[in-house]
Amino acid sequence: MSTISRNTADETGIPVVGVRGPRFAAWVTTGVLVLVLLAAAVSTPVAAVLIGLQAVVFAIGAAYGPRRHPYGRIFAAFIVPRLGPTVETEPVAPLRFAQLLGLVFSAVSLLGFLVGSTVVGAVFAGFALFAAFLNAAFGICLGCQIYPLVARLRRAGPMGGVRGPSVVTQATASEPDANTAGSPAN
Repeated sequence: MSTISRNTADETGIPVVGVRGPRFAAWVTTGVLVLVLLAAAVSTPVAAVLIGLQAVVFAIGAAYGPRRHPYGRIFAAFIVPRLGPTVETEPVAPLRFAQLLGLVFSAVSLLGFLVGSTVVGAVFAGFALFAAFLNAAFGICLGCQIYPLVARLRRAGPMGGVRGPSVVTQATASEPDANTAGSPAN
């Protein structure tokens, strides 16, 4: 059984996946986005089709997570059986958010190509390529780095009121804050 298709969670109950699947997906995405930029230099319609297909892949990843991501399924079917068990995991929610950011960049790129602005299409494909390559080559997921900030903003209601702990902060909620430890309750 593959590590990417199992329903796994960490000790706090937050769904997690092995890091190798998302890194594989980032490498494939990097390749597709390089092809988009090369195609943009030769044929804008071909670049539009390629970025449109990648946008669909991003949409599936954002909606259903890494376990149902098309590149994740390829990884689970063909590569995981040849690998040993994974020990390093990461939470699913930031990965889905990163896919959403990729969808936004690819949608703007597609829109640029469709309206005839090859420069806008190429620039936004380049932004997505930069993020995908950073994740693939160095394990730095930009969307995952931004996710805690967005989760904190989502938690704050209108007028700045806080609705409750987010999934990101639930794991640390049991630990006392260094700034408030030992202070009297108000």
